[in-house]
Amino acid sequence: MLYFIRIYTLLALLALFNTQSFGSEVNVYSARQEALIKPLLDEFTKKTNIKVNLVTGKGDALLTRLVNEGRNSPADVLLTVDAGRLHRAQESDVLQPIKDERINGLIPKNLRSIDNMWFGLSIRARVIMFASDRVNESELESYESLSDEKWKGRICIRSSSNIYNQSLVAGMIAQNGLEKTEAWLQKFTDNFARKPTGGDRDQIKSVAAGECDIAVSNSYYLGHMLNSSDLKQRAAAEQVTLFWPNQKDRGTHINISGAGVTKHSKNIENAKTLIAFLANDESQRWYADKNNEFPIRDNVEVSPTLDAWGPFIADQMNVSQLGKFNADAIKAMDRAGWK
Repeated sequence: MLYFIRIYTLLALLALFNTQSFGSEVNVYSARQEALIKPLLDEFTKKTNIKVNLVTGKGDALLTRLVNEGRNSPADVLLTVDAGRLHRAQESDVLQPIKDERINGLIPKNLRSIDNMWFGLSIRARVIMFASDRVNESELESYESLSDEKWKGRICIRSSSNIYNQSLVAGMIAQNGLEKTEAWLQKFTDNFARKPTGGDRDQIKSVAAGECDIAVSNSYYLGHMLNSSDLKQRAAAEQVTLFWPNQKDRGTHINISGAGVTKHSKNIENAKTLIAFLANDESQRWYADKNNEFPIRDNVEVSPTLDAWGPFIADQMNVSQLGKFNADAIKAMDRAGWK
């Protein structure tokens, strides 16, 4: 009898140990490069003693993996970039709604889904870059004004397959309606200096090289280039000036990097604690310093690079709209011949 009691006690202790071990971790699928997220995750572990198991990959590939894994997925948190991708994850039924006062208190309503399925962790602005020796800043005004004939053959931008461009157009559809956006797209694409190619850095380099006078790019790419150890990138970035569009009306188009708790998470509380940590002031300052992205709250100090660009008015539309109108945006871009 004593033997069975000892065995039972041992099994109970093992079960308790396994539960505590399991509960002291959180599994993260991240579309952010490891260098841009792991230091924060390491700091989270130091402060909470919660181990982070990190898997990195492309955003679309991670979403496919989550779908295929289903309820067997080990993932607790999906970290990715662009509200359009977060919306796709929500539509694919791999996330769950989260109610947490810490998270809601830290993340503004317009930077999280209206049903609390995902949450913004940094702000990314899609702006106009221009060559100040060939363009007078007074000539610039808005995204809409880029359809003007004076910009014919002078604009560089990447492919329509890029999610950042899709979200920009989706935001315009949400604000201006499909008909007006389609009319704008027809004229805007006529102003391209060349066939869309390359990434945002390539658009900035093209302005510096004189291939075009204007580029549309996410602001943090300019920040990365200005602070790069690559002298050629720095030289190119120094020849380009950033302009905040739509300051007289709705504000500059913004997007987010963000996170959601996966539908079949086994560590929900740890997942929520991690998201709250990534939204706190210390983490937000790190994002600004290292990633050249803007904090989700105005009261967080930014890096000298971001500060030098000056304050700007950001579009306050809920970023969920960027996912909602993504399909319409893609179709409209196709109809306009944006390759």
